[in-house]
Amino acid sequence: MDRHNVQFHLYADDTRFLDCCRSTDTASLRARLTSCASDIELWFRSRRLQLNASKTEAIWFSSKPNLAKLNITDCSIQVGTSTIQQSAVVRDLGFHLDSELSMKQHVAKVAAACFYHLSRLRQIRRQVGEEFTTQIVLALVISRLDYCNSLLAGLPVCTTEPFQGVQNAAALYSNSVRQTKPTPVTLAPIRWRVQFKLCCFM
Repeated sequence: MDRHNVQFHLYADDTRFLDCCRSTDTASLRARLTSCASDIELWFRSRRLQLNASKTEAIWFSSKPNLAKLNITDCSIQVGTSTIQQSAVVRDLGFHLDSELSMKQHVAKVAAACFYHLSRLRQIRRQVGEEFTTQIVLALVISRLDYCNSLLAGLPVCTTEPFQGVQNAAALYSNSVRQTKPTPVTLAPIRWRVQFKLCCFM
């Protein structure tokens, strides 16, 4: 990848390579990424491995006006004999990234998953007791709200509002989330939880 001047990230069996260009240089970037993908496929073949093109995705990040310009051009990437078309949203280690980096897709999907778990928990919380209910809420709901939440920094409140709704609903299920041994992190609004995560990194 260094030969093509392409940046890359490796995680377990996943490989991500990325590059940037002006909106007028997309053809050159496509050619460079396609050439890089071809070299990766050759490397796989030389080691009797197979590159799974069906699980390969491509996404272009930019502003809304620039993305509108890209829609009239060919933004696909060639990987071996497969053509990878542009995706509007990709999932990276459980986080959903949209082409405008608005994070609205991620917030909506995570909030829906959290409300699903809360609705299932409603059916059993009286049987399992308060302590176990608290553990389930923290494990299945609050942990999802805190996962990679530093990427939500700087977003408008209207974008993260569904997360606040989830946290408020979760507080009704568990006294520990609402009253017992309160901590600033536990009771803080979502935007403060994001700031807390950034402070921890710093």
